[in-house]
Amino acid sequence: MTPFSYHKPASVSEAINLADASSRFIAGGTNLVDLMKENVVRPNRLIDISGLGLNGIRATSDGGVLIGALVSNADLAWDPIIQQHYPLLSEAILAGASPQLRNMASTGGNLLQRTRCYYFYDTGTPCNKREPGSGCPARTGLNRIHAILGASDACVATHPSDMCVALAALEAVVHVQGPAAERQIPFAAFHRLPGDAPERDNQLATDELVVAIELPPPAFEQHYRYLKIRDRASYAFALVSVAAALNLDGGVIQQARLALGGVAHKPWRDTAVEGMLAGQAPSQALFTQAAHTVLQGAQPLSHNGFKVALAQRAIVRALSEAVLGASARGARP
Repeated sequence: MTPFSYHKPASVSEAINLADASSRFIAGGTNLVDLMKENVVRPNRLIDISGLGLNGIRATSDGGVLIGALVSNADLAWDPIIQQHYPLLSEAILAGASPQLRNMASTGGNLLQRTRCYYFYDTGTPCNKREPGSGCPARTGLNRIHAILGASDACVATHPSDMCVALAALEAVVHVQGPAAERQIPFAAFHRLPGDAPERDNQLATDELVVAIELPPPAFEQHYRYLKIRDRASYAFALVSVAAALNLDGGVIQQARLALGGVAHKPWRDTAVEGMLAGQAPSQALFTQAAHTVLQGAQPLSHNGFKVALAQRAIVRALSEAVLGASARGARP
């Protein structure tokens, strides 16, 4: 591990003033410390933001919720407001990691976690995300867990978060503080597809800090489902995950949200398919059509072609279970 200095600022502005390209903010450290141990990232300075008070959950004036960046994943998942009004988010968080990690991991940090690509973590192999221009051996190597949508010649890694898939479906907004002012980034624009710059996971500048995540007024309190398909029952990243949310009235879908995890460099959302579902009566045929439409642009690699059919089936199942409603399928309140 490369030697580094440690700073614990007393304010957000002090933390931002300390930040530069060679520094990293640290909160729970559940991903950053692993990366440092493996020499994947080698910051010269750690800026501990755990004492900045960004850990509240409060209602906004328009009926939404503002979540501090330092709220732990566990506190967020079990918060009564989140469980009652945003149960899709709670279900997604509880599908991820382990209780111990959820107790430590921060909400803001979850947005910034890096891919679990084998080659990214192995410093003995090339990786464009780790060393731009060095190559992407995953394209022709072991690529079972890799992307089938939105990838590029430079990178086929996937975003590992469960929480972020739900936040994408819920149309969250990320509040970011920089040296000059605060700005708000719609969740769909926060993470990047790899393109020819896979080393950039998101739209943050090096001196910007995530301070909060805002959720709009609730709309999907009953008909929702977060479905995670993985290799083992617990503590495993998704091969494919689906966040599905429906607003039903009179047996007709008034509004639909659909986001996928485990298939792309960022949570994958297809608004055109959501529009296709709106105004329709739920049916197996409709959901099958939607699933095929979402995956029609898939470009599987040598070992992950199974993800296409797996994602299609998962979409149909998640939407069908969302129609049933939380009470009918025995979901947590």
